[in-house]
Amino acid sequence: MLITDDFLPVPVPESLNATYLVPMAGLPKVGTKTAVRQLTGRLAEPVHDLARQMLDSPLMSVDTRPIHEFPELPPDLLTAFGATEAQLSRLAAATHLVVVQAEYRPGWPPAHEWAARAVAAAVADTTGGDVVDVFGLQFLDPTTALRSLPDEQGRIRLVDWVLVPYSSDADGLWFTTKGLRRFGLLELQAQGVPDHLTRAWGAVMTGTARRLLRVWTDGLAGEELPAFVQLPVLATVTGGDIAVAYGNPEQHGATAPVLLRLELDPATDPEADSFLTLRPPAGYSGPDGRYYAAACGTLFTGIAPDVRYTRSGDAMSQAVATARAALGEIRARFLAGALPPETQLVVKYGLPGEDGPEYVWAGVTSWPTPEQIEGASASDANTDPAVRIGSAVVVEATDVVDWAVLDGTGVREGGWTQAVLDAGERPAPPV
Repeated sequence: MLITDDFLPVPVPESLNATYLVPMAGLPKVGTKTAVRQLTGRLAEPVHDLARQMLDSPLMSVDTRPIHEFPELPPDLLTAFGATEAQLSRLAAATHLVVVQAEYRPGWPPAHEWAARAVAAAVADTTGGDVVDVFGLQFLDPTTALRSLPDEQGRIRLVDWVLVPYSSDADGLWFTTKGLRRFGLLELQAQGVPDHLTRAWGAVMTGTARRLLRVWTDGLAGEELPAFVQLPVLATVTGGDIAVAYGNPEQHGATAPVLLRLELDPATDPEADSFLTLRPPAGYSGPDGRYYAAACGTLFTGIAPDVRYTRSGDAMSQAVATARAALGEIRARFLAGALPPETQLVVKYGLPGEDGPEYVWAGVTSWPTPEQIEGASASDANTDPAVRIGSAVVVEATDVVDWAVLDGTGVREGGWTQAVLDAGERPAPPV
């Protein structure tokens, strides 16, 4: 085994397991194989074939058990990971659980996860019920579960498989991933993250997970399963990694890479998890949180994807008016390819919300008519679950309140409302 200062040997488990539950009031009325056959046309054929093959093999089991024979699922944790009252009520009314379990060796594809989720979704689809992902303690409706599975090219969104929860302590925020162990890799963690970087750093963690997962699965590609995979001590993450992790590989602008150092943090308790800790590169002398903030600034080209809520005021009104007055000119320059080299045009627009508009940024990819802009979101929206970092968006020009031309150092042109916010016109966001 090669051990150097440049690589970190990470142990490889012998096998991996996936468990999914389908709560039911009564016994299933449709057989599992019939339910899976009914997915024809709704699931990419390679995954559909995989599910059928695993179902016919000793690598998968499907059992129906009275619910009292299974350990109680913790409602508080299910709620923390997004369970609705309706889903919890259906779970409370269930008399039986269909338990789908699969086992497979580490590597790509993760056949145990894909096949088990597909079969559980097929069973739930016949009853209009729910799928419970035991690893992630998440409820999934059948449509969401099926949508998370690979397309015909084998592509997935990593955000459908890896969560990034965080908690607060005296030093800032503690972020962890929850999902890399599905693939046999240790989970990531970062500590001391500044409070205002909740959205941005979550995206950075997801992009880093995507980059490391690719190295991990490449190391498992041989016929013989190795005892260790060598991960680079210095992990590189780019805006492209983040966009791919969110399922939009074409919808991103180039960004400078950011380096993060990996440290192995082994658990002292045999029942606890070990982590791969993300730190600034060796030789960085400042606080870790300052490096994380600079990394977010680089990866999001000077615009952190945190939500910005604004209030009316003379300075802000003037900033919006200035930006809107110049929309025609900047569109003409964009269409003519007259923007400076290696820059990106972004627009800021409002989404309706209960507490007033939520303003988010999007990188412009096309501007077919003066009235409508096509782009890629630079942030996750609170008010619209379909608006996620890297997702394709269509913006009405009447909703635009600002625009900016960005280069590797930040705002090169425009950004008038951002300047007002940074000058102190920004109120605290609603709790």
